[in-house]
Amino acid sequence: MSDGIKPEINFEQFAAIDLRVAKVVEASEHPNADKLMVLKLDLGELGERQIVAGIKQYYRPEELVGKLIAVVANLAPRTMRGVESRGMLLAGVEGEPATNVVVMSLDRPVAPGSRIS
Repeated sequence: MSDGIKPEINFEQFAAIDLRVAKVVEASEHPNADKLMVLKLDLGELGERQIVAGIKQYYRPEELVGKLIAVVANLAPRTMRGVESRGMLLAGVEGEPATNVVVMSLDRPVAPGSRIS
């Protein structure tokens, strides 16, 4: 679709997405990519995991450490430029191509691993 609007999904499709709160424990620039950052996340009872996100031009690693962010926790693992990613962060994205990307974060503390509904 040229306008960027995705097709409608039903409730069961939406309910299959496991949205969780994650605390960023570590953040670093991807060693083999100009636009990617590697984040180590604490997902509470789900444990720690690593994700790769295309946010390097919008954030410095130290800006993310300690933040509580929203992630898709049940996304199948994917290797991006040699680094495994086990999830995806949620972000607001302006423009096509993106001119501004803002990572979705929580305005008050909640335990890592908490469900987002």
